[in-house]
Amino acid sequence: MSRIPDLSTTAWRKSSYSDGGANNCLEVADGFPGLVPVRDSKAPAGPALLVSAPAWTDFVTFVAGL
Repeated sequence: MSRIPDLSTTAWRKSSYSDGGANNCLEVADGFPGLVPVRDSKAPAGPALLVSAPAWTDFVTFVAGL
């Protein structure tokens, strides 16, 4: 059975590549082994995606190569 982690007290962080503005930023959270919670910084009360750690690594590697 899979469990959905409680993200209500999670400390979120923006990418160091963020321009500091309020638009087009993702936030991620640490401390969830095997998962990377991701949310839209414009909608912090909205839903978060739970991405597997290997899929997140693949995504970051792909984006870095653009």
